Amino acid sequence: MQNNLMKNLIWILVALIGAGAVGGIALNRGESINALWFITAALCVYAIAYRFYAAWLATKVLLVDETRATPAERLDNGRDFIPTNKWIVFGHHFAAIAGPGPLVGPTLAAQFGYLPGTLWILFGAVLGGCVQDMVTLFFSVRRNGRSLGQMARDEIGPIGGAAALVGTFAIMIILIAVLGLVVVNAMKHSPWATSTVAATIPIAMIVGLYMRHIRVGQVLEASALGVVLLLFAVVSGGWVDHHPTLRVLFDHEGLTLAWWVIAYGFAAAIMPVWLLLAPRDYLSTFMKLGTIILLTVAILTLHPQIKMPALTQFIDGTGPIFGGTLFPFVFITIACGAISGFHALISSGTTPKLLTNERDIRMIGYGGMLLESFVAIMALIAATVLDPGVFFAINSPAGVVGKEAADAVAMISSWGFPVTVEQMNTLASDMGEASLFARTGGAPSLAVGMASIFGSLFGKGLLAMWYHFAIMFEAIFILTTLDAGTRVGRFMLQDMLGNIWPKMAQTSWWPSVLISSALVVAGWGYFLYIGVIDPNGGVNILWPLFGIANQMLAAIALSVGTGILVKSGKLKFAWVTGLPLLWLIVITSTAAWEKITSSDIRVGFFAAANDMTNKLAAGVLPPEKAAVAPKLIFNQHLDAWLTMFFVVMLWVVVLDMLRVVVQSYFGKAVLPSSEVAYQKSCID
Repeated sequence: MQNNLMKNLIWILVALIGAGAVGGIALNRGESINALWFITAALCVYAIAYRFYAAWLATKVLLVDETRATPAERLDNGRDFIPTNKWIVFGHHFAAIAGPGPLVGPTLAAQFGYLPGTLWILFGAVLGGCVQDMVTLFFSVRRNGRSLGQMARDEIGPIGGAAALVGTFAIMIILIAVLGLVVVNAMKHSPWATSTVAATIPIAMIVGLYMRHIRVGQVLEASALGVVLLLFAVVSGGWVDHHPTLRVLFDHEGLTLAWWVIAYGFAAAIMPVWLLLAPRDYLSTFMKLGTIILLTVAILTLHPQIKMPALTQFIDGTGPIFGGTLFPFVFITIACGAISGFHALISSGTTPKLLTNERDIRMIGYGGMLLESFVAIMALIAATVLDPGVFFAINSPAGVVGKEAADAVAMISSWGFPVTVEQMNTLASDMGEASLFARTGGAPSLAVGMASIFGSLFGKGLLAMWYHFAIMFEAIFILTTLDAGTRVGRFMLQDMLGNIWPKMAQTSWWPSVLISSALVVAGWGYFLYIGVIDPNGGVNILWPLFGIANQMLAAIALSVGTGILVKSGKLKFAWVTGLPLLWLIVITSTAAWEKITSSDIRVGFFAAANDMTNKLAAGVLPPEKAAVAPKLIFNQHLDAWLTMFFVVMLWVVVLDMLRVVVQSYFGKAVLPSSEVAYQKSCID
């Protein structure tokens, strides 16, 4: 009795501290705020959510059964279905879901100020993102690891299922393309970053071979080997950068790097999961968690002040980084840091094929997303401790602020965020880069923020090392998601093609593996090419489309989850997925409407295409922009039509799900559940 009372008092104290921290962040105006408020608020909110809400979901809503055999045990084929240590699965899952979204999204959204992003990251995650990931993972495990699209077809019906299959696959292509674009922009003309990122591929394969054939099951040994090699890769990247011959081998234009990323994506999709995907993701998780812990310790030690205001003047949609007002674009921009449809593809793709026991669903599904949300909070802090002028100088494209450094600083200073050319040149030199102007994509500014924090704690003399360590840290986040995403895309395409030719649905049949992998890579490779050739860095074109597509995919996943809950006789729990679904429908439909109909050329796809068409016809475009203008015009139109297609697919799925809910409520016939029969697990 006394122990229970003490536990209750502790949790009440955690709740009060968390509420106080959130209130302090929300109500602060006019003065800088300490970063400790953000960490305190996040940790308290996450602790309460995991201890109570996630536990309630597992025991009362989903009815997790740890005695039940999972697909990894029943369908073990040594290639895609493999019972795997829960910590390795957690590592793979976290590394796969934690791509550019929790790093880049909060950084870009900081143009609105720190407050909107912070609130959405915290509460969007615990009530939406974590729920989606956990529910999708559970339902996929109960259905032989079926993909999200296949579950939609099996549970909702052929119309909604077809829309979910096609829409999900198309959205996946856009998501992976943006992952590639962010990492290409981070490595462009940076031999240090490129050589370090390239080294992570053979390192992962060495670790995979070590655990599979040399020292079987020695996870700690392999982990230590991998971490040492990764750190050595960062140091050796500095040697490469200063070597006159070697640096040329790794100093490339964006288009060249894009081709290398495309080749890597294809190789990663066809290799056995144990050789590259699992060890790379596991290693990535060590590196990511280690870096986030180190960043947290540094912030707790230094308690830096947040220099970005709570709200900026750009909430009206005039921001230089991307166009659009605070609502709905802060939610679209942050994406993965709060809720991400991409996670549903991993939760119904690779992860359920590796999970050994259902009891780990709460830790991997809900806990993995909480950890990603914390990464987003850390990214937001790292971006907002920079001087706002420096932040905007790094992230604003040359097409908005001007190509010349003097023009850029004059424009940014006129907004009330002073910055000088000398300040930017000194900063670039300290970071080991030639220039930091117009390094769009969010990754460079985040790396500068992280390096500044680490440099303040460990010494300014290592700023260049910390900057390139941060770039490697970000690139690992992104590439692990890219290779997992390509593999999941391959599974999805094989499922769809299997409806036409059953042989193609066999995930281990080599012709199917090669053909489907090539088609997936060709799809996202084209959109990566679009982003690379864009004079504005590609972010303005692809990131809004990425955000809209990502949140629509989350809405599709929550629609499927809601439909299954109702069909399972759990109508009273349908609000768990139904409420975040309703919110996503509102923000995605609103954002899509604005991107299609807005007359603002910085928001509307058609408006931007028409403006460029008129300028090209009038001959007022610079020669370099005129050369690529026809492709950019075509791509703006393509983005607009894709947005309309995504909206239609979403509403088809939602309406078909509502049909199933109504029929189930009134006792009418619906498709039978596709959940497999219970089989007792033989794994201890």
